Amino acid sequence: MSGLIGKKIGMTSIYGDNGKMIACTVVEAGPCVVTQVKTKDGKAGYDAIQLAFDDKKEKHTIKSEKGHFDKAKTAPKRKLAEFKNFANEKSIGDVITVTEFEEGDFIDVIGTSKGKGFQGVVKRHGFAGVGGQTHGQHNRQRHPGSLGASSWPSRVMKGMRMAGRMGGDTVKAINLKVLKIVPEQNLLVISGNIPGHKGSYVLIEK
Repeated sequence: MSGLIGKKIGMTSIYGDNGKMIACTVVEAGPCVVTQVKTKDGKAGYDAIQLAFDDKKEKHTIKSEKGHFDKAKTAPKRKLAEFKNFANEKSIGDVITVTEFEEGDFIDVIGTSKGKGFQGVVKRHGFAGVGGQTHGQHNRQRHPGSLGASSWPSRVMKGMRMAGRMGGDTVKAINLKVLKIVPEQNLLVISGNIPGHKGSYVLIEK
């Protein structure tokens, strides 16, 4: 298994071998520094490595973080993430780049979806609304309708799809194809869309 931390740049499109246009997402992936190695025989009890990405100023780093980065002999970083069951043996201080991937690889991307705020059932769950504007239904186009019976269960059942906060969730997009790699600029061009807004951090797993 290979992994990287990246930053979503935005979406674009390229033409495939068959001449069809493919929507894709550009991600700045790495370089990432290995800042910690966990082993099954150690304190953690499992195999994993911790990667760090995106430099930040030292004045914005607390002393405990600075000591952690000094062990890896690297500048302070903004984003830390852990990748379990890393197949390749890595040591503290190693740098991982987009060369870990190849064009044609299928990857999974984990990110935080865009927050939509408090939304109704039509936007949040795809409800069609109550119906037409006849028979006194003039003000209920986007309402949820009935929430349950009266005599039983005399309550709203758990899991009922209702209005509420939408977005801001951790989402994993699976089996996305790496269409192009630009190692000079640490860029991955990935088919389709991935969760998150422009500039948000994402985790890439192979």
